[in-house]
Formats: sequence, C-alpha cells, structure tokens
Amino acid sequence: MPTNTLTDAQCRKAKAEDKAYKLFDGGGLHLWVSPAGGKVWRLAFRIAGKPKTMSFGSYPAVSLADARNKRDQAKEQLAAGEDPMAPRRANRAGLKFKEAAAMYWDGRKDLSDSYRANATRAIEMHINPHLGDRNIDSITRTDLLTELEAMDAKGLHVYVRKCRMWVAQVFDWAIEREHATINPAASINTKKAFGKVAVEHFAAVEIKEVPALMERLSLEGQLQSALACKALAYTWSRTTELRMMEWTELDGDLWRIPGAKMKRRRDHVVPLTSQMLAIIETMRQRSRGGPYVFPSDHRIDRPMSENAVLYLLHRIGYKGKMTGHGWRSVGSTWANEKGYNEDAIERLLAHAPEDKVRSAYNRAEYLPERRQILQDWCNWLDSQLSGDV
Repeated sequence: MPTNTLTDAQCRKAKAEDKAYKLFDGGGLHLWVSPAGGKVWRLAFRIAGKPKTMSFGSYPAVSLADARNKRDQAKEQLAAGEDPMAPRRANRAGLKFKEAAAMYWDGRKDLSDSYRANATRAIEMHINPHLGDRNIDSITRTDLLTELEAMDAKGLHVYVRKCRMWVAQVFDWAIEREHATINPAASINTKKAFGKVAVEHFAAVEIKEVPALMERLSLEGQLQSALACKALAYTWSRTTELRMMEWTELDGDLWRIPGAKMKRRRDHVVPLTSQMLAIIETMRQRSRGGPYVFPSDHRIDRPMSENAVLYLLHRIGYKGKMTGHGWRSVGSTWANEKGYNEDAIERLLAHAPEDKVRSAYNRAEYLPERRQILQDWCNWLDSQLSGDV
C-alpha cells in the first residue's frame, strides 16, 4: 500500500462529524478525528497476529512529519521482534488519574489561580471519587461518560461541559507524556450527550428604578457586600473582576486589571471615580493584610464569595430583578442615552477591538472620555439619593 498520502492541509482542514473517522497516511498510520473535534495520531499494527493500536499524540502538537517518524521507528521495532508499546507500559504503570490531573493543572502557570482552582475543584468533586484512583490509561469513554452524565442529571448542564473540557486537557497531557494512549473525553459530543439550559441574560433594573435601588442599598450602610455592589456600579466591571481586585493593581486613580483576570484575556484599565476611591479607602482601613480589596469573611487569602452581591440583592427584594453584573447594562444604557462617545463606552465595558495588535497598544484608549463618563455616572447615582435629577 502507498504511504505518506496525507498532506498537512488535509489534516488541518479536517472537521468533526457526527461519528469519528480516520484519515489514512499508509503503513498503519492514520489521523483519528473525534466527533468533538479532537485529532489524534494512531498506528494500527499486529503482534503475534493480534491487532494493536498505539497513539503518537494530538495534532497539531505532533506534526505530520513527526507522526511519520514515530511510525517508522515503531515499524523498525516490530521488524526486530520488539513490542513498540512495551516502554510506554513501563513508563505509565501506576499513574492514577488524580495524580495526572494534579500534575497537569499544577503546571498550568499561564492561567489565573482562580481558573485553575475551578478546574481542579470540578475534577476533585465529580471525577476523582470514582475514577481518581484508576490508572489513567484504563479509563474508557463509558467510564468517563457515566460520571459526566451524573453531573448532567443534577442540572449542571453548563458546568458538565466545562468539566469534560478540563478532563480532556488532562488526557491530552497524559498522551503527550505516554501515560495514556487515548483521550476518552475527546470522543464525547457535548451537544448530544448533555442537556441544555435556556440562555438567561443578567437581570438589570430599568433606569427609572435606579433611585429606589440606591435608596435601599444606602440602608445597608458599610456592609462589605453593599460596598461591593456599589463598586460594581461605579466601575462597570464584572463581578469576578471586582472580587479578584488586588491592592497591587491599584495605581492612584486607576485600576489596572491584568489580562489573565479578564474575560477576553486582555489588560484593562478602569478610571476610579471619587466615589470608588472612597470605597477603596474604607476597605483599606479594614484590611487585615491580605491581597484582596474585597476579601472573604473567613480567610484573607481568598476573595469575597462569588454570590455575596447576588445574595444581598435577593435579600433586599431584587431577586430576579437585578444582579451585580446588571450594573454594566444599566450604566451603558444611561451613557448611551446621554449621548456619550460610543467607542469610549465600549472600552469602559472592556469590549476591545477584535484587532489584537491595535488592542494591545491602546489599553488606555479614550481614557479622558472614559474617566468623565464614569464620574458623571457616579454623580448621577449620588443625585438619586438626594432626589435631584
């Protein structure tokens, strides 16, 4: 049979289909494409007449040329009467899934601490109880799907998809280091395997309802969750960004958020109004030496609970009517109605241009206008308490 029949373009353009399929290069080498879009190099061969399959890693991490070299090396071993998979079995003996997961996620220093914590917590809670002590190479698609379906049955339709993705990354890492031969998570089609939940936008009050909300918040005094809720209003930041605000990010009247903490992974600069600076000073006086401006009530090395502001709004009568994230919608609506620069409004919301080069060099773009918009907005919010218009 002819060999080296594939091209890199064919490998690159291969798209996921309803069922897994193979692109053959000859000599037993083929690119296996999963329904979820994963691409893995595999070699089919026989030992003592029995069919075997070994993996060479995921494409494009392992190039077409690299896969061919690995195929040729395996063929040489077979011709010499050796089992090319024997060294792998020795290397991966005894590596448990939970050990592999810990090693992989501990090594992802390019990600924020909060993201890594979310991934490891999901695996520890939902995968490790039944699969954590299993040899990672012994886990099948059925094994993994059983655990994920249990999550889906609890209504965790979004979370289960994230968990599958985090587990898939562990298996990809294990394959590259020859601790595993297949990635069972890659063949699970989340669109068909799991349920769906209706998309819900973040609840937000109408502009005309802001005075009553501000009045109700004022009754909460200096409670941290109330100050945090006001801070969301004063900065138009996302709840996660505010929770993770650290003292080291504050630079005078600017809050410099590193890209690792942003939804779009781009640095962001937030002008701090006089009202926001007052909140920061209050939190500074309360500081117990931890890194976070809004720390957890119980541990200063952790941020405030992700639901603290939401629970506050529920308690004061705004359940289903308002969220911390909703301030972004309310603020941008107010600014657009007032006729402020639309581009400046978009920058305040961290909706940067899709041009990554332009975005990288314009982190402070429209800063004077953004500063003025936020200060005018905060002054307007204050005026609602005094009854001014």
